[in-house]
Amino acid sequence: MNTASVFGAVHLGYIVIETNRFADWRRFGTDAIGMHRDDLDNGRVRFRLDDQECRFLLRRGPAEDVVATGWHIDDHSSFEQVEARIRAHGVPVLEGTKEEAELRGVERLLRFPGPKGITQEIYTTALTSAQPLRMLASGFVTGEAGMGHVAITSARPALMRGYFNTVFDARLTDYIDETISGVKLKIRFLRVDERHHSIAIAAVRGLPVDPVRTRVQHLNIQAASLDDLAQSYQRVHELGFDMALSVGQHTNDKELSYYARTPSGFEWEVGWNPIVIDESTWQPSTHQGISIWGHTPVGQTIIDKLDQFRLGARSLARPEITVPALSGSGVPDD
Repeated sequence: MNTASVFGAVHLGYIVIETNRFADWRRFGTDAIGMHRDDLDNGRVRFRLDDQECRFLLRRGPAEDVVATGWHIDDHSSFEQVEARIRAHGVPVLEGTKEEAELRGVERLLRFPGPKGITQEIYTTALTSAQPLRMLASGFVTGEAGMGHVAITSARPALMRGYFNTVFDARLTDYIDETISGVKLKIRFLRVDERHHSIAIAAVRGLPVDPVRTRVQHLNIQAASLDDLAQSYQRVHELGFDMALSVGQHTNDKELSYYARTPSGFEWEVGWNPIVIDESTWQPSTHQGISIWGHTPVGQTIIDKLDQFRLGARSLARPEITVPALSGSGVPDD
């Protein structure tokens, strides 16, 4: 089997969200965040950030969560290599139906199991739309960096890192150590291309509790301008959506951002101007604290915190899905 690295040929391409809260999501995505929206039949909704037909697909269902992430693979050789790796580890790979591919705006896709029950999907060719973008934002940064990142909480971070290392040759960018409400967090940031990270894995040290109800803690998209960031922040407030964290700047990728709470409960980060990794010089390091400044909780009470940990306690009864065949023994911290 070809073992050449596929790093750099992989980019976050689209995200599938299952929800029954379509009216709220339409307002959130279109009127607050400022994305282009296409209403499909059967209640399905798509959001665009650029000329690609679909960056977010909302389908009807009870999960109120991200249920799949789609990864654009640059070329057929790399695509076949990823497929071969998964099959070689005995993990089932299924081809998406023609309808599923059309809904996601791609020619063809393969799917396979992912950590925390989030289906992983790969494709090589995205369909583009000739329809002009109708959105409040001037634009979003996608391209070679992919469309943003996904942040996931995990009680098994080494196994999750092992999974993305096996499948996509993900590289460690850096760590952040943070203490929130007396709980120590260690966050691992993984990249698959020039974006500082496409996957963030947050783990609670010494406590096998996942404090987040949803499979993902937050999603990130990158605004094209500081004005876009500021204006969307204002719209989120004016439309009455909950703001999780105010505007601030991260210690590691230097991105300026804020976090809003989506209608499904997980958070949505809009960021601007993160650093781009130079592979020839980058060395992983550990940062103390998530933010240089800002990112303060907005409107959160002690009742909210207690409720968060009550939900987290329930996670002890739900073994975390790690896909052992692909995560192996995991990748320990460097």
